[in-house]
Amino acid sequence: MYKYISVLFSVFLIVILLVVTRSISAENPISQPVFVQEYSGQTDFIEGRLSQLLGAMSQEQMSWAPAEGVRNCGQIYLHVTEANHMLAGFMAGEEMKGERGAMEKSITDKDEIMKSMKKSFDAVRDAAGKLTEEDLNKMVQTPFGMEMSMRNFMITLLSHSHEHLGQGIAYARMNGVTPPWSKEDSEG
Repeated sequence: MYKYISVLFSVFLIVILLVVTRSISAENPISQPVFVQEYSGQTDFIEGRLSQLLGAMSQEQMSWAPAEGVRNCGQIYLHVTEANHMLAGFMAGEEMKGERGAMEKSITDKDEIMKSMKKSFDAVRDAAGKLTEEDLNKMVQTPFGMEMSMRNFMITLLSHSHEHLGQGIAYARMNGVTPPWSKEDSEG
């Protein structure tokens, strides 16, 4: 009799554990690949820096360029924005849409630039959040004619954003604007 109760109790515990485990895993699906989590954190960082720098610039400074024939301040942020939309579409398996550089010529209002840039980073995070480890390792033909893994392509576009953050910092300083995070660390 004792053995029967012991077996029954063990089966009861196993059933309870299975029910609890299934309900917990339904609430917390399998996590994203570590790379996607880290990429999202880096995306948050670069978006924050670009947003802070853009916020420190005036509307009038958006049209300033250091020379004829190069991007002006506003166009730097729109270039990153356009690249983000391209990346988000590429991660989702879509073809590139529209004419490259068209966004840079169409928006001049600082507030609109900020809204567009925010939407583009949201789109990148959303698309990246849907990728699996298999997707990240898949070899893809980039819009620039190179073959690389999706992971490498994402790193390349993140580097692109950092490159233009540097350009934005140079433009800001040429206009007497200190990046907000630099003010916290030193006198600028």
